[in-house]
Amino acid sequence: MKKRVTRSQKRDESDENDPFSTIPLELKVEILMKLPPKSIAMLSFVSKNWSSIIRSKDFTNLYLTRSSTRPRLLFSVYLPGDVQTRFFQSCSQEDPSSSDHHRVSYTLTSDPRYSFSTPIRGLICGRNGTKMIIGNPSTGQFVTLPRVKTCRQDILSAFGYDPVNDVFKVLCMTVTSRRRRTRHALSKEHQVFTLGPRQKWRMMECKYPHRHYSNSKVICRDGVLYYLASFKDKRSLISFDLRSEEFDVTKLPEDYTLQEFGNLVNHTGKITIASQAYNGTIDLWVLENTNKEEWSKAASVAPSWTDIAGNEHLFTFRGILGTGEIILAMLACPNPYFFICYDPKEKIVRKVFVEGIGDDSAAIQVFFDHVESPMFL
Repeated sequence: MKKRVTRSQKRDESDENDPFSTIPLELKVEILMKLPPKSIAMLSFVSKNWSSIIRSKDFTNLYLTRSSTRPRLLFSVYLPGDVQTRFFQSCSQEDPSSSDHHRVSYTLTSDPRYSFSTPIRGLICGRNGTKMIIGNPSTGQFVTLPRVKTCRQDILSAFGYDPVNDVFKVLCMTVTSRRRRTRHALSKEHQVFTLGPRQKWRMMECKYPHRHYSNSKVICRDGVLYYLASFKDKRSLISFDLRSEEFDVTKLPEDYTLQEFGNLVNHTGKITIASQAYNGTIDLWVLENTNKEEWSKAASVAPSWTDIAGNEHLFTFRGILGTGEIILAMLACPNPYFFICYDPKEKIVRKVFVEGIGDDSAAIQVFFDHVESPMFL
């Protein structure tokens, strides 16, 4: 009778025959640190020894620390059609036009129509109706979360990281009603999901009933989620502490452009709202002191990109790089894809092309300061 060989036995044999078994641990780690996350994920299946190193929290944190010094641009690209596809592509933030590109296709489900939140420590959260997923766009690993328990389809979500307890959390707010002629809706149910085995959605209490803006961006900083909403008929900054799981409200300055066109951005390590009126001028409002609700108007810039891009293109503000450069991108998706970088200090405008993602029908999300991670879920 032929003896059945189990997977664990095969893995033990591969460990014994591993030609790298004599390499010191420090050298193995140094080798892995030079590889992209997708290659590291494949190496985790070589042997138990490689897997134990790669899946350890120490290695993940070390890789994240080094990656944070080389932030990248991350593109989420959805291609509609008879065969719907989704892929993620990252590139050097310093030189997006270079050949330093990493692409990972997303094939978890047959329905890839997800809208993704800003990546946090290498992970990203996507939502499609009441279906939600969390994944690592650098390795292609995604996990499906339990469906949000609500009879309503119109929900809003935010993804963040609590550094004190070292956990990722998703905040989900269902919408109970929508006022006419407004861009926002009243949030009714507030639920939180903590990433981990055997977890489930938990109902939370919100003492500040507010109305969300459908296009509002969410920023996670130091374990707190921030987003813009209407509170007592005034546009305000709402915060949700991921550790205490409590909401708070900060008043915004009485500025018409800020109230009407403001969007949250990452800038100078502080919460910043950028407001862009129809004339192209961009104002940056920086929250200097949260407790005292002190704001300062950091800059007012008017980039002249028409000489490079032409008058026929309509651009919108997308964010600010760690270098301080302001990013503007077309509302449509050009082919080849490009965006505009404006340096407010040097008064320089440049056109940056990114190969491999342009398509007239594509829906593209762009994320800045993305940190690649080899983390397994």
